[in-house]
Amino acid sequence: MAQPALSEQTLGGIDEALAATDTFLAENYPGEDGRRQPVHTVYVPADRYTPDLPAEWGRTALDLVEEHGGMASVCAGVGLSDEITAQVADRVSAKLAASPIEDLRLDFEDGYGDRGDEAEDADSDAAAAAIAAALTDGMSPAFIGIRFKCFEEPTRRRGIRTLDLFLAGLLDRLGELPPGLVLTFPKVSTVSQVTAMVEVCRALEAAHGLPSRALGFEIQVETPPLILGADGTAPVAAAIHAGDHRVTSLHYGTYDYSASLQISAQYQAADHPAADHAKQVMQLAAAGTGVHLSDGSTNILPIGSPEQVRAAWQIHFDLVGRALRRGVYQGWDLHAAQLPTRYAATFAFYREGFPRAARRLADYVGNTGSGILDEPATARALARYLHRGYACGAVDEAELRDQVGLDGTALDLLSRPRSDTESMRRSG
Repeated sequence: MAQPALSEQTLGGIDEALAATDTFLAENYPGEDGRRQPVHTVYVPADRYTPDLPAEWGRTALDLVEEHGGMASVCAGVGLSDEITAQVADRVSAKLAASPIEDLRLDFEDGYGDRGDEAEDADSDAAAAAIAAALTDGMSPAFIGIRFKCFEEPTRRRGIRTLDLFLAGLLDRLGELPPGLVLTFPKVSTVSQVTAMVEVCRALEAAHGLPSRALGFEIQVETPPLILGADGTAPVAAAIHAGDHRVTSLHYGTYDYSASLQISAQYQAADHPAADHAKQVMQLAAAGTGVHLSDGSTNILPIGSPEQVRAAWQIHFDLVGRALRRGVYQGWDLHAAQLPTRYAATFAFYREGFPRAARRLADYVGNTGSGILDEPATARALARYLHRGYACGAVDEAELRDQVGLDGTALDLLSRPRSDTESMRRSG
């Protein structure tokens, strides 16, 4: 039997030469961390939030659905087959009744405006009180938080003050930060604004006795300089790595970004080529970092005449499905009437692909020698796809056990780039 020709000294030298690269990749591209990603984010002006707002949105959505013949009729109307409609309609209705909003943001930025310091100070504390009450009473969505004003000079101090007062009010009432708290950092244009936000977080943690990196934030990409910098680079990638492992997601801002490119209002949309370019750059920047990616919104709302509602539903349904097919699993919703098509499109995406994905992953886990030879990376992608469907309610755990042979927890573990992926396959 032949023996290796390279000595331990040679191999050790290679290890030493690549040690810095190994550390860089481990620190900057750790892969998925197992955090759940909501399918959408709902924004409401901060002063309009009450703990029962999610339930109100769910009732409004269900009432509108009933006006249009029920959920099965809505699903058929946007083009779903009878087979998928039968799988999706009841699940969407149940979702709207039980947890219509997965992620809610109380907005102190564009949706709130400039009302003066006295009013915004009071509303910052009121927002903290309302969220604390919702969390205490079990009425909060899984994810909730605020969007404060941006770090451009005219609004910088106001935004920081609102964040400071909100966190103080939340901690006074709860004694700790809730696990689903999300902070949205809007209109980021430069990496230096991200590093400034990191310093704000560190200062707030010190002031409130919080652990290091207790505060994270999502970056809204709404300005062209974050996609293409003056030096020809893509600053959005550097912004993630300048974020001190605090950046949780990148959110595309449909209308601010489009307007900055002088695209006329009639053509500003999430499927414009300029939007696709920005989101592809964001997707590349976030790949492997564990940072989530979110699409923006459509402002064509399902309100008005029956014809207007159905037309808006079709546009929204198509945009959500389009984003999902491109690997963007989250978006913004601006009105309760958009919830039916958000969940119809999302659930259909997972139901349509479930049989094939479940069969392929079951073959991989069971090492059955099927006609498709999947790589471990593909198996992780299949597991992530199925787990996303399970997390949002499109797929039941009983189906996973029956069709894949794994429960939700095992599927989550398999979806991550772990060293024991292969051992799970052998023991699956």
